[in-house]
Amino acid sequence: MTQDHVIEFVTAELGGTVVVVASEEDGDPEMAWGDTFFFYDPDGITAPERRLPYATIVTNDYPGFDEASDLNRSGVSRVNAWVSRDTFGLQTSSEDASAIDYAVLDKVIPHPVYGPQSWVSVLNPGLETEGTVKDLLAEAHDRAIARYVKQRTKGS
Repeated sequence: MTQDHVIEFVTAELGGTVVVVASEEDGDPEMAWGDTFFFYDPDGITAPERRLPYATIVTNDYPGFDEASDLNRSGVSRVNAWVSRDTFGLQTSSEDASAIDYAVLDKVIPHPVYGPQSWVSVLNPGLETEGTVKDLLAEAHDRAIARYVKQRTKGS
């Protein structure tokens, strides 16, 4: 699954999603250029600075913050999704965090930084994880819908 395949899946199957690719033109930080963020905002009314992504595709290491996946390797990117605690536990097992290889390709692992918030990751999803990645993205999308509805209900 390339980055384009992930974006095509999200835009075709997960309605109400706003896709933002960080860029210099939009004033995003240089280290984020090329990273993709998926937000649920079906009405397009949420201020961009208030949007919370439900999934991302990260293409580079963030020096001093997020380097465990070694994303600076040629052709490597990481799909990340915010899932339920139950799904997180089922997908990542109870491995000791110090034993996890955060640079492994085509395997569901905890996000190296946001794992404690039940974010999962897959570097270069392939044959082993393509279906799972789609399921994880769909769950993250459902969670984003629930958060959106809750915020709109609170505001009315």
